[in-house]
Amino acid sequence: MLQTPANSTVPTGESSTLIELLRWRAIHQAERGAYTFLIDGKTEGSSLTYAELDHQARAIGAWLQHHSAPGERALLLYPQGLEVIAAFCGCFYSGVIAIPVPPPDGGRMKRTLPRLRSIVKDAQASVVLTNARILSLLEDVRDEFPEFEEMRWLDTEQMDLQLAEEWQDPKVNSEQIAYLQYTSGSTSTPKGVMLTHKNLMVHSGYLQKACGYDSDSVTVSWMPYFHDYGLVEGLMQPLYNGTPCYVMSPFAFIKQPIRWLAAISRYRATHSQAPNFAYDLCVRRAKPKQLEALDLSNWQAAGNAAEPINPKVMESFFETFQPCGFRWNAFAPAYGLAEDTLLVSTSPLLEPPVLCFVEAAALERNRVVAVSQPREGVRAIAGCGRLVCDTQVAIADPEKHTRCAPDEIGEIWVKDPSVAQGYWQRPEETKETFQAYLTDTGEGAFLRTGDLGFLKEGELFIVGRIKDLIIIRGTNHYPQDIEWTVQQVHSALRPDYGAAFSVDASGEERLIILQEVERRTQDVNFDAILTDIRQAVAEEHELHAYAVVLVKPGNILKTSSGKIQRRAARGNFLAGELGVLADWSENPKFTAKFRNLQGEVDSLAQQVQTIKP
Repeated sequence: MLQTPANSTVPTGESSTLIELLRWRAIHQAERGAYTFLIDGKTEGSSLTYAELDHQARAIGAWLQHHSAPGERALLLYPQGLEVIAAFCGCFYSGVIAIPVPPPDGGRMKRTLPRLRSIVKDAQASVVLTNARILSLLEDVRDEFPEFEEMRWLDTEQMDLQLAEEWQDPKVNSEQIAYLQYTSGSTSTPKGVMLTHKNLMVHSGYLQKACGYDSDSVTVSWMPYFHDYGLVEGLMQPLYNGTPCYVMSPFAFIKQPIRWLAAISRYRATHSQAPNFAYDLCVRRAKPKQLEALDLSNWQAAGNAAEPINPKVMESFFETFQPCGFRWNAFAPAYGLAEDTLLVSTSPLLEPPVLCFVEAAALERNRVVAVSQPREGVRAIAGCGRLVCDTQVAIADPEKHTRCAPDEIGEIWVKDPSVAQGYWQRPEETKETFQAYLTDTGEGAFLRTGDLGFLKEGELFIVGRIKDLIIIRGTNHYPQDIEWTVQQVHSALRPDYGAAFSVDASGEERLIILQEVERRTQDVNFDAILTDIRQAVAEEHELHAYAVVLVKPGNILKTSSGKIQRRAARGNFLAGELGVLADWSENPKFTAKFRNLQGEVDSLAQQVQTIKP
């Protein structure tokens, strides 16, 4: 277990970059434990003190200084672990711009490689920092990826650490780009967000204050290093704070969610973050005997962000784990995006999360009419906390660019030193997104988030994304609300794996619902489920579905952070590229092509099986 001595006076306010801060820790807190990796989320594996992290970073930095020029881009391609932390810091130590990216997945290579290729081309990356495991995975696809041959590769596991003696201080300016955080691409092609050393340091100071970190804080993180939530708060914030961090793989969490909670219990973690789906998964997978061994009483900030927050999931998690010491006021719902380094708002430490009850009918007209308690026709919205430190937010009309009235829903615009410099090599999109001004007051420049919401008594509430908004007969509907309604209909429907969107049918926008079914589902009456879905959506949302399609697992794609890719789902639906189990449509001809296509696929599969080797 990492040792946490009493905190020394740390010059975080004086350090302009993490280079300076890590160098200071390596000298004054050399033997203090920084990171420990949990193999399979349970067994302690490799660990790093600040001196060891600095030594590895200097060696990687020196190698990069020998083989690259400052400002070149280096891909960080690793399985989850401590190596990527050293590589990230090594890029800082050399002046090379780091690009954390999702590693190739051996079982889903065809799905992960296109995104990797698009990032390589967009960033014009010239270096890859990785290890032997990833190199072996990529060996079979090198011929299909000519860009690989033009890049310099470093297996950091095999690197000579004596190179650290050759490292030269790059004299990095705080205004220089530190790394590119590629967006998840839930509604568009991934774009490289340009984040400077100043962005990261200012925001780390914000998080330390807003999230209540102190010298006794302990972090457990399984969030991927290539996602801003996992990178900034999961991995870099502990380095800024000088407090221990225990790292586990996302795959270990997905396989056995209870191990995340067991690690929080074992190491008396105070801070750990995850999206909404993770809390739901813990509830559904937890077994009574496992609960007996958990002590979650030390958990002070259970961050919940990166995807829409479902109040029912929060309630279920609290009810399930309250006997283990989990407190309702430990929930820390938050909202953020990579374009603002990480968080725009978060719930203050140990303050209970805020729920706002609003009239659903008014919400559909972009109005906020609050009511005192839940009843029929009322929607509960989880607050995402208060604005982080000096962050400013304007709720703006996305078309008129004017400030909305207090009871109106609008686009969330952000102004703050944490806001990134723009998108890599995309001046027009940078201007459109990062340089918005209010036409009625001239205030700006603001970052346009693309998210819809409202402020109420200092709390920020998110209701959806502009590009995902479903508008039928002039009324607004938020897809996640429809998806949550559908998934409550039957236990055979897979939570967090549905997509609601609209299509043009005979000149009219009509609602389409796609929903995955659990893998081990037997003796289920799909026709009855389809009928119940239509009825539930009609009753809850006063909407008539045009088509409802139940699909096999793996058909609803998500981003790296777990967000539903509704745009991709819509494209696959229109192209007839779905593994359909059952469907219903107001116009049977509309969905007939799916059954025909699926029949052709099944027939081909049978033919392949008859071929003898």
